[in-house]
Amino acid sequence: MPERQVRFVGGPLDGREQGLRDSEAVHGRLLRHVHLHDGPKIETCYRLHYAPDSGWEYHFNGH
Repeated sequence: MPERQVRFVGGPLDGREQGLRDSEAVHGRLLRHVHLHDGPKIETCYRLHYAPDSGWEYHFNGH
């Protein structure tokens, strides 16, 4: 069975799409992204949302 796709909205990952496993597809799930390249550690958070018209999306939730 193919993975679902999830899109990132806002923040440094805006527009990125990636696979979303069934076990991860939980509305409200929080994802922390840590960027370590070329400078200081930057941590951002995204919250998972689902809407019938747009599907699964991680919305930028700050840092």
